[in-house]
Order: sequence, then C-alpha cells, then structure tokens
Amino acid sequence: MTVGIALPVPEPWGSLVREARIGYGEARAQHIPTHITLLPPTETSTELLEELLVHLSELARHSPPFPVVLRGTGTFRPVSDVVYIQVARGVSSCEQLQLGVRNGPVWRPLDFPYHPHVTLAHDLPHGVLDRAFAEFGDLVAEFEARNFVVYIHHGDEVWRPLVTYELAGTPAEDAARPGV
Repeated sequence: MTVGIALPVPEPWGSLVREARIGYGEARAQHIPTHITLLPPTETSTELLEELLVHLSELARHSPPFPVVLRGTGTFRPVSDVVYIQVARGVSSCEQLQLGVRNGPVWRPLDFPYHPHVTLAHDLPHGVLDRAFAEFGDLVAEFEARNFVVYIHHGDEVWRPLVTYELAGTPAEDAARPGV
C-alpha cells in the first residue's frame, strides 16, 4: 500500500483549488484532496503502518495548531512542471511537522528539498501552467492548521483518508520536542 500524510486545506479554498486543477485538465485531481504535503507518497507494509500510526498519534499530541497563510503562486519550473500556491506563513511549522513525521518508522529520502506548498497544476502543457500561475497570483487564504491526515491508496491512485490527527500540543511543547 502507499501512504501519504498531509495538512488539509479547508473550505472554501480546498474546493476552489481542486476544481481549478480539474478545470486545467488534471483528471487525477478528482482523487487528490487539496493539501500541504508532510510525507509524499511512500510504499509501506501493514506492520510499518501500524508503527507509523502510533508515532503520528504521539507527534500530534505534542504539536500545536498553527496559522497558515497561502498567498500568490510559484513554480518549480524548469526542474518540475508544477505551479503551486505559496505558503507565506506557517512554513517553519510545516517544516517541523514534516520532519517529525519523517523521523518515524516510515522514512524515505525526498526527491527535492522540502518546500511546503499547495499544488495548483502539475504535468500540464506550459500554456496551462502559465494560466494557472496568473489566475491564482492574487489569492490569499488564511486558516489555522488544526490537524493532519493519513491517506492511503492500493495502486489505484485514489487517496482515501485513513486517520485524522488533531494537533493538540502547546507552543512550549513544540519548542521543547527533541529531534525537531
């Protein structure tokens, strides 16, 4: 099975971005909730998944909610044909949380350095990527990240939520957490 862990982007922005992705021609977006990735798609076993869920429960218990501001667009081109919405506030909290996730029993090297973002268009013609970049350039979305979700799929690329963990820590706990 494949596992992915992400911070969900709440409404109304979650649907706005998802519908835009579909409208740009990215059919797979129908099965991808709008999110900020904490652990990219990673193959795992049932045994490791059980260990991961215990690890994530502890991580969430000690990780506080935090404000997120999404503002404007960015791109990974020419390295990767991706246009994204930038995380303008909450970057360090996302970085700490993803590091905590990846320091658990399910570890994988990253293909690129971690850069929290919300994908808007991926592997589409350059004209479509340019249009997405322009159309969402003025977007501002503010919310509090209060939870993260473990998603799984079994080879069909349909991401199904398995467990949602509420961020229940305090800022003092987060600062004192070892390994972050």
